[in-house]
Amino acid sequence: MTAQSPIDVVTAFMKAMEQKDYDAGVVHVADDCHYENMPMGVAKGPAGVRAVLEPFFAPIVENEFQVLRQATNGPIVFIERLDRHRLPDRWVELPVTGVYEVRDGKIVFWREYFDIATLYRAWPELQAAAG
Repeated sequence: MTAQSPIDVVTAFMKAMEQKDYDAGVVHVADDCHYENMPMGVAKGPAGVRAVLEPFFAPIVENEFQVLRQATNGPIVFIERLDRHRLPDRWVELPVTGVYEVRDGKIVFWREYFDIATLYRAWPELQAAAG
């Protein structure tokens, strides 16, 4: 079996998350992965990633992660995306940039940058639920 490149690992992870296939996604996450969902907080490892994403994606009918730009530098992967989330009554769009580090075929670091105010304007129910 040939080792996957860092971009291949991140792409496989993102495709699984787009489909809300958490089991397939978290196999790409290292046990000691550091995940920062800026500005929402930090999680660790596959269970932490899943604990953040699964409840967020729960009301979403469909995801589309449109890659706008991507770059790699050794084990580091940058992906600028437009995340589109279809709710039962509308689409919510959020520009996001993700920074990943891949070692030994697993994501060991992942930080997402987005503007929370943009998300809350498009999805006010989310802000109300956050308190």
